[in-house]
Amino acid sequence: LQAEGSPEPSMAPPTILTLILCFLSNALLSLQSKEVVLLDFSKTQGDPGWLIQPPGKWDFLQNVMNGSLIYIYSICHIQEGDQDNWLRTNWIYRSDAQRVFIELRFTVRDCNSFPGVSGACKETFNLYYTESDTDHGTNLHKKFFSKIDTVAPDEITVRDDFASRNVRLNVEVRSVGPLTKKGFYLAFQDIGACVALLSVRVYYKQCPAVVQGMAHFPETVAGANSQDLAKVEGKCVENAITEGNDEPTMHCNMDGDWLVPIGRCLCQAGYEKVGDQCQACKPGFFKSEASNSLCQPCPAHTELSSEGATSCMCQDGYFRATMDPISSPCTSSPSAPRELTAAGTGSKVMLHWLPPSNTGGRDDVIYVVTCELCLLDQTECRTCDGIHFSENPHHLKATALTISGLEPHLNYTFTVEARNGVSSARSAGSYTTLRVILSQTEPPKVTSVNLDSRSKTSLSLSWSVAPRQHNRVLKYEVAYNKKVRNCHYLDGYRCLCEVIAIIWMDTEPEGMNQAAIVGGAAAGVIFIVLLIGFVLFVHQRRRNGQGRQSAEDVYFSKSEMKPLKTYVDPHTYEDPNKAVLKFTTEIAPNAVTRQKVIGAGEFGEVYKGILKLPGKKEIPVAIKTLKAGYTEKQRIDFLSEASIMGQFCHHNIIRLEGVVSKYKPMMIITEHMENGALDKFLAGSRRGTDDQNLLTLSVSWTS
Repeated sequence: LQAEGSPEPSMAPPTILTLILCFLSNALLSLQSKEVVLLDFSKTQGDPGWLIQPPGKWDFLQNVMNGSLIYIYSICHIQEGDQDNWLRTNWIYRSDAQRVFIELRFTVRDCNSFPGVSGACKETFNLYYTESDTDHGTNLHKKFFSKIDTVAPDEITVRDDFASRNVRLNVEVRSVGPLTKKGFYLAFQDIGACVALLSVRVYYKQCPAVVQGMAHFPETVAGANSQDLAKVEGKCVENAITEGNDEPTMHCNMDGDWLVPIGRCLCQAGYEKVGDQCQACKPGFFKSEASNSLCQPCPAHTELSSEGATSCMCQDGYFRATMDPISSPCTSSPSAPRELTAAGTGSKVMLHWLPPSNTGGRDDVIYVVTCELCLLDQTECRTCDGIHFSENPHHLKATALTISGLEPHLNYTFTVEARNGVSSARSAGSYTTLRVILSQTEPPKVTSVNLDSRSKTSLSLSWSVAPRQHNRVLKYEVAYNKKVRNCHYLDGYRCLCEVIAIIWMDTEPEGMNQAAIVGGAAAGVIFIVLLIGFVLFVHQRRRNGQGRQSAEDVYFSKSEMKPLKTYVDPHTYEDPNKAVLKFTTEIAPNAVTRQKVIGAGEFGEVYKGILKLPGKKEIPVAIKTLKAGYTEKQRIDFLSEASIMGQFCHHNIIRLEGVVSKYKPMMIITEHMENGALDKFLAGSRRGTDDQNLLTLSVSWTS
């Protein structure tokens, strides 16, 4: 016999789940299922001893096919009418099978090849099975068998094929399950066909052992039917762990195919995926987390790692910030800022610097600016207070900063430190410092002089200096002069006192400096005495016997104690704030209370109010304000007016108490004139005042 062609085996009708799985065929692993053979008639050596009923109907033959000796069971009783011939296999041990597959290789003769027997001739045979826990021996027990299927050939061997010894071989596969007993029998029923069985192979399917997703899945027996999917949990390979909380699982279907796994395993930190295994990272490489990625080389500025490293340690002097990933290079703190400079205008200073030449390998460099107030000899320093920064000085990204509210005559030391994300790991900072002194050559200003008590022979005085300027004062000089005139005394003597704060300046050696002070003081006293004598002489002659007024001034006046001063036009100052700082006293806004509007001027409204300075009594004042929305020119004119008023100190000129220039609204505070403006007062009083009184008033005003 010579076989020709092997048609594909026909399958049982698909179920709904089978159709779904076919639709999802891409979700199946392309792994060949494993077949476990329980019976293979084609490999038998000699007669297998299958039961034939009735005896002698089936023939056991041997033949040569493709040069190999084969054994076959055949039957061809087509001329004897109705046939019922059985061929039963020996008892087959089921093993772990839940469903078995029966593969049949056979030939069937064409009934037309036998003339005159077409009515009794068949071209099919029936396949049966029965389960049992024991071998029944030679007892057939037909009633216990169940029909699996009627087997029909796809190819029929016709007369010409048989004559040329070219038979047409058929291959059909049937399955049966689920099986529950220890073993089973198969039986073939002939009903009048001419059939030859060349092979009967019985097997069941397994899903093969496989490593999938870094998890090992063992061999698993296929399910009994298409709806029965065997769920199998995998075990991670060595040095791997599960991803998340889901254990890796796969499902083995009826055909012995694995479904795509759910969940997977990842190589632990310090191990990389190589094929289906996890291998330790080589020296100089690391892997910081569980994944199936490769190990990475150690980043810059790290030590050489050992085998299986999860990280690379930073070299000495290099660090990682808390938020830096372990895979990032190690970095260092930056160097100090460069070329720190300062430019001052009035009470403001603008600092400017260049970024550090070495950022430490990071892009998160910030700057921290601090201020200290120190004595000139740097023996004592303290943190600055009362100053204002244009930006947060503790987290600067820009390379410039403006500081306002600085006082003159003080030694400010500004420190600019460069920091980045790893600066906290080092104890020493990277900074540069700059010393700034505003108007160092001018002494601190005595803001006010108070008469605390007096007697016939003594006076008790007190005066005020800005608190932050106390450490600049070396000594105070108090000068006094008793003023006596040939006039009518109102309330006794008044003594005019002047207090001057003196500072030390290293311009000349000490001896030369003291000589200059003594000589200058003597010359000044002689000049003042001569000037006062000349003025009194001229004034006395002008009065020429008129009614004598008080021999004392109504106010303590500093102007009569000082040498004649040259008036300075504040517009000559490039910055009007400097003129205000020099000629006026800055008053805190909370010391001023506005009560009611008493007029309006070019710059804004004028109020009557109260001035209450620390340690002093409340006094009525006039408050001139700068209106909102002012122009730059109006601001300059407003400050210039205050600077002009601050240069005069005379009892016949309105007295400037101070200014509020650092807060809005800006204010000029002067003494309050109960009778209003002088011109309006004179115009309103002209009818009730005789010429003699007007002359007296004029002389008093000019004196």
